[in-house]
Amino acid sequence: MPSILPDPLHPWAMLVLILGMVGALVSGRFGPDIVLMGVLTACVLLGFVDPTAAVHGFANHGLITVALLYVVASGMQETGATNMLVARLLGRPKSVLETQARLTIPVAGVSAFVNNTPIVAMFLPVLSGVARRGGFPAAKLFMPLSFASILGGVCTLIGTSTNIVVADLLNASDLTHEGKPLRFGMFTLTAVGLPIAAAGIVYILVLGRKLLPGDSNQSEETAGQREYMVAMRVSDDSALAGKTVEQANLRNLKGLFLARIDRLDATVLAVGPDEVLHAGDVLNFVGNLDSVVDLARMRGLLPITDEQAASQNRTKLRLVEAVVAASSTFIGRSIRDCGIRTRYEAVVVAVHRRGHRLQGKIGQIVLRAGDTLLLEAEADFVRKNRDSHDFYLVTERAESAAPRHDRAWAAIGILAMLVATISLGVPPLVASMVAAGLMIIARCCTGPQARANVDWQVLVTIGAAFGIGDAIDNTGIASIVARAVVDLATPLGPWAILTAIYCMTFIFASVMTHNAAAVIMFPLAMSISQQAGLNPLMVVVILAIAASCEFASPIGYQTNLMVMGPGGYRWIDYTRFGGPLTILAAIICIALAPLVYGMH
Repeated sequence: MPSILPDPLHPWAMLVLILGMVGALVSGRFGPDIVLMGVLTACVLLGFVDPTAAVHGFANHGLITVALLYVVASGMQETGATNMLVARLLGRPKSVLETQARLTIPVAGVSAFVNNTPIVAMFLPVLSGVARRGGFPAAKLFMPLSFASILGGVCTLIGTSTNIVVADLLNASDLTHEGKPLRFGMFTLTAVGLPIAAAGIVYILVLGRKLLPGDSNQSEETAGQREYMVAMRVSDDSALAGKTVEQANLRNLKGLFLARIDRLDATVLAVGPDEVLHAGDVLNFVGNLDSVVDLARMRGLLPITDEQAASQNRTKLRLVEAVVAASSTFIGRSIRDCGIRTRYEAVVVAVHRRGHRLQGKIGQIVLRAGDTLLLEAEADFVRKNRDSHDFYLVTERAESAAPRHDRAWAAIGILAMLVATISLGVPPLVASMVAAGLMIIARCCTGPQARANVDWQVLVTIGAAFGIGDAIDNTGIASIVARAVVDLATPLGPWAILTAIYCMTFIFASVMTHNAAAVIMFPLAMSISQQAGLNPLMVVVILAIAASCEFASPIGYQTNLMVMGPGGYRWIDYTRFGGPLTILAAIICIALAPLVYGMH
């Protein structure tokens, strides 16, 4: 559609939109998807980008790949495979520093050879649980996860999509240096990228971790949580049978207290770490809801009421919270006598009573108005019973009642196939399509679970960013600002020119996608390198690293967007923690690139 503004005003109007977008994101009053879609709509109305081009980002291969990888991550989560892998990787760390070290170093290493998006997607669902069990804020982990994946990605060609985009641009340009054609190979970046990654990990673990948000008083947060009583039976085929409480990792659980163990012939009240578990033991815990949910999903333990095992087909059940109403027929009756199993086809997993720590066997608890029950029930329980006179409020938890543990190795095999095929050169979109389909076909997750695990806010934000990048390119504001900065740097010598190229690429990556920033800056950077007599390969390496190593904002890199919501971050959190890391990466890159590849 034609623009309502004269052509000379287009760049400056676009600049106003960019500044307004940054301001809205910094304020944190609106979600990034709302802000970016608003700016994209304004670009369409002003004629800076036509409607077709505005939405082409939603068909971008990278965006669709991210969506499919959420499905792969869903299969890993619903089978318990992610918990199994992460448990072996992270163990049971005693501090934030130990957890960050166990997390960031392997993630950076793997990200050098695997696209970082699936790595972040795989870790996202379980980090909250890891933090909760460790007793420290989850915000201390999500941003280091994203940053570590980015740092690993700048070490090789296939580490990130930006490197592939820049390599394609260089290989298609037919540029030569000293009579030889320039080519961007698998390890072209390694000599500069690896020192940046190593320095970045040291920064995260030693210097920057205190700058992360999440220093709120953990004990105050825990104190305000509801305390449930839950009984779990050690199943006959449980791997926990024969292990001590300490070996089974049931000792000193964060948010959970093992009150006693009931056996056929005895009751153990003072449960020590060396107490050996037996098949059929009933473990009585007291703890907060999230910890109880984690416990209910643990392999080898079954929730019970009155010594009767819950339904064995638990993978099809959902976890539901229901508050007992004042008009309920349950009041004054024990859970065993209420007939909840036969009347509602549900099993009481845990009970919470405000202000009281419940004692005795769960089936013998006499219910009162206001008691909160955690139930395992059919998927349509909420729809059927939302208006029941027995319950005030009925809400469904996002988790299934129990993971599909028998499908865990199938999910791991599918993930391994995904990694192998991408490493062998299969397009990530194709490999992700196959992997997502196999997760559903192999019953690692259901269709509804796959849809529920897709983060639509992230996808909308990424898709809108591509359209805004096109508008920036169409209006010419990128070229105007970039040329002005470079013209100022040229009289100061080659180091100043390299710094200007890096800074401009970083600035563009801060307000659009890193891929768009690289594409916009590539022709300008090549022109500058030819005019100044600089080595084009060195300039391309600086361009690729500058586009990826953008840690000071959430919108420049998709993994930063992916962790923004789960980590509860604001824009200023990225600037405070990622700003120094961005400067560190820039200094190392600009200092090393001329030494490794040659200035001229």
